Amino acid sequence: MYTPTLITLMGFIGWALFLLVLMEAIRSKMVIFKQVAPNGFNPNNSNLSAFMQRLARAHANCIEGLPIFGGLMLVAIVTSNTSVTDELAFLFLAARIIQSLFHLASLSSLVVTLRFTAFTVQMGIAVYWFYTLFSVILS
Repeated sequence: MYTPTLITLMGFIGWALFLLVLMEAIRSKMVIFKQVAPNGFNPNNSNLSAFMQRLARAHANCIEGLPIFGGLMLVAIVTSNTSVTDELAFLFLAARIIQSLFHLASLSSLVVTLRFTAFTVQMGIAVYWFYTLFSVILS
C-alpha cells in the first residue's frame, strides 16, 4: 500500500538523485566542451562556479540527512506505523526541497536564514517522529 510516508521516502531519494544527475550533467557538459579535464573535479566542486559548489552542498545535505530522516520513515514502514509519519510526511518533503532550492539560489544572509528555517522544520518533524515511533514500538 502506498502511504504518504512511502511516497515521501521515494521523493526524498528521488530529489537527492535529481541533484546528483543535475551535477553530473553539468560536469559532463564541461568535460565534453573541454572546460574541465575529466579528472579535474574536486568532490565539493570547489574549483568550479559558486552555483556548482552550492549544488554539491545541496546534494551532500540530502545524503547526510537520508540515514536519519529516511531511517525514521523506513522504521515507520517496516513496523506498520506509518500513521505516525503520514500526517507530516509531505510537509517534511516540501521543507527538504525548499531547503535545497534555497541552497542553490544564494548565500545571502536572508536566504541562508530561510534555508535554516526549512531545515529546522525537518528536524522538528524528525524529533517528533522519533519520540512517537519509539513510544509506539516500546508499548
